[in-house]
Amino acid sequence: MTVALAEAVTTLPRAPGLAYEPKFDGHRLVVVRTVEDVVLQARSGRIVTAAFPDLAAAARQLPAGTVLDGEVVVWHEGRTDFALVQRRAAATAARAAVLARSLPASYAAFDVLELAGLDLRARPYERRRALLVDLLLPLGPPLQPVPMTTDPELAATWYETLPASGIEGLVVKRLDQPYPAGRRGWRKLRHTNVRDAAVVGYTGSPRRPVALVLVLPVGDETPLVSSPLTPTLRAEVAAAVARAPGASGPSGASGATVTAIGLGEVPFRPLDPPLTAEVRHASARHPPPEVLRLRTDL
Repeated sequence: MTVALAEAVTTLPRAPGLAYEPKFDGHRLVVVRTVEDVVLQARSGRIVTAAFPDLAAAARQLPAGTVLDGEVVVWHEGRTDFALVQRRAAATAARAAVLARSLPASYAAFDVLELAGLDLRARPYERRRALLVDLLLPLGPPLQPVPMTTDPELAATWYETLPASGIEGLVVKRLDQPYPAGRRGWRKLRHTNVRDAAVVGYTGSPRRPVALVLVLPVGDETPLVSSPLTPTLRAEVAAAVARAPGASGPSGASGATVTAIGLGEVPFRPLDPPLTAEVRHASARHPPPEVLRLRTDL
């Protein structure tokens, strides 16, 4: 099943005929209720039914020929915890049964693609939403429709207040829109934060730095690798490194490494003392942080 995608935006879209949903911080999951059983499919197409036996059991209440699109989340201490979702997804079949009891999963459904064998993807979102609510509300947790509003002011309030519950932003859809399978037909406004971060190192060479190694003032202080620096920032970092006594590190490899998303372990040159940079960062799940500027005014 090819799922719909969303294009990132930086401001909240406001126009007649729009619907707003909270964006949960979990794993995308398609639930397929066949005549015989239930199949759970990740966004990649991988079948993950064995990892979520609790959701598979709940989905057996659905009528045969039902396909749902949504997000699997794990709630912990009043908020969703992405690390716990990852733990659930990576579990072996034997371990999954234990985790289903100690870390039960919830399914935040945001679309119904098929119902009783009828393909609904060509129908407008407004109609699919009504069918989704009618389908899931009688069943109750752990299968639940995501909240939705057509009020942009309420959506703006959600955007500002819900991150405390682990909600990472909003998804915006047109009420008259068919399901845009395989296309970025939706829009997503991810909750980002601009903050100062400690620059504890950099990748590349002292004259041609590529990215910064950052420690954010929140979280567990795990170093993160920034997105690639712009040419202007590369020049500023190189100048700052040259000015800082001993900051450039040894001329060869320092031996220090940091985990970069998509790259694995990469070497970097430590900075001591650290520099400071203003960065924009969505969440621990969505690195890399974007470096906006070096802070030389501190």
